[in-house]
Amino acid sequence: MNKPVRRVAIFCGLLVLALLIRDNWLQYVQADSLAKDTDNYRVTMERYAQPRGDIIVDGKPITGSTKTDDPDLKYKRTWKNGPMWSPVTGFASQRIGANQIEKIEDEVLTGNDDRLFFRRTLDMLTGKKKEGGNVVMTLNADAQKAAYNGLKGRGKGAVAAIDPETGAILALASTPSYDPTTFAGNTNKDAETFTKLDKDRDKPMLNRALRETYPPGSTFKVVTAAAALEHGLYSDIDSKTRSPLPWVMPDTRTELKNEGPIPCKNATLRQALRVSCNTVFGKIGSDLGKDKMRETAEEFGFNEEQFVPVRSNASNFPKEMDKPQTALSSIGQFETAATPLQMAMVTAAIANDGTLMEPYMVRELQAPNLDVVEKHSPKEMGNPLSKENAQKLQDMMQTVVNEGTGTRAKIPGVTVGGKTGTAQHGLNNSKNPYAWFISYAKTDSGSPVAVAVVVEDSDAARDDISGGGLAAPIARDVMKAVIDSKK
Repeated sequence: MNKPVRRVAIFCGLLVLALLIRDNWLQYVQADSLAKDTDNYRVTMERYAQPRGDIIVDGKPITGSTKTDDPDLKYKRTWKNGPMWSPVTGFASQRIGANQIEKIEDEVLTGNDDRLFFRRTLDMLTGKKKEGGNVVMTLNADAQKAAYNGLKGRGKGAVAAIDPETGAILALASTPSYDPTTFAGNTNKDAETFTKLDKDRDKPMLNRALRETYPPGSTFKVVTAAAALEHGLYSDIDSKTRSPLPWVMPDTRTELKNEGPIPCKNATLRQALRVSCNTVFGKIGSDLGKDKMRETAEEFGFNEEQFVPVRSNASNFPKEMDKPQTALSSIGQFETAATPLQMAMVTAAIANDGTLMEPYMVRELQAPNLDVVEKHSPKEMGNPLSKENAQKLQDMMQTVVNEGTGTRAKIPGVTVGGKTGTAQHGLNNSKNPYAWFISYAKTDSGSPVAVAVVVEDSDAARDDISGGGLAAPIARDVMKAVIDSKK
């Protein structure tokens, strides 16, 4: 063989070797990632070749599937009362993709999860059509309905409700909302509908219960009260505090104002929470200092994302502050910001005698034959305050509902504790404020529910906006729905 022919043969051999290496690389190394690549149309075809498994609440499916005219994508997702449930489920669209629970648990819902391998193999041998598994939620349908109906017509807002003893999420509502069914297909109309929703200035696709952080206003005073008790600044909730009136913030000539002529001079912790004294709680934060305040806030979950399993934004308690900023942060102003889920966690920890449970909303995953594939076990996140101090704070919050600004949250025959909040909004407080209410309800059998409600009511008269007026009735209805469902 002459030299030129030998070179060509070697070159061709190298090309064949490269081809073999590439082929094996694709088949064995990249096979799994390619099979799951969302840009692989075969994956989309396979995902919608059969009905998806269902998302279950209170033993009933809140989702379904319907047959299409598309020969490739044979079934598309449907929802029962989509606007009410979309903050819980997310969407699953043939054209757009999926998010939230529909995306996180996609492999179970499509039947492709590795834990369903035996079931798939058995079905293949018996000739049975492939089926998706189910996702069983912790949600309470009556509480979700009460939350959603309470928010409708109130502009923008959100509700998060938690079982304090387990961390199970019982309600997760957000308005304005959207119906995922309207863009579940693969047509141009589906794409146009999604684009219109995505660009809507009111952000109906934003899950405000998890992804929006608001200034918590006076609801944050329960965290400041917890810090005062835990760090030993005060121990008796009925003894006078060292709180002059007027009170000038440290290193400034600026008085911290209260909302009107309320009795805040040297007020007890109970009285200060009942009438919501800025001066008392601002001075507590200033006296404790930024480090102790931040420590307590972070023990409640601030400054950390939560995964329920859908990601919730981290709520913020500032790390770098001077003394006046610490005072303002301690009454829920300056840069303090919280999701409704976070404030429900704060309330749940107080109601649960100081123990904070990890929030979650997937109770279990089921195979198509309803066998349990995975079951969630409640987990402790921490103990932001002692049992003794938690019960003192419960006592204070019950006074707010019985005698203070939260009377509209009362439920006959039920022990209710709460705290109102009206948070500043806009440059120099130029926009309508946010109305907050956090609360818990306790019965003889324990603490079945803790709730956080925030309302952005752009249509209400500014003087009519208050946590006790707008948000407390919603919280009451959600708590009552949970309690009634347990009877």
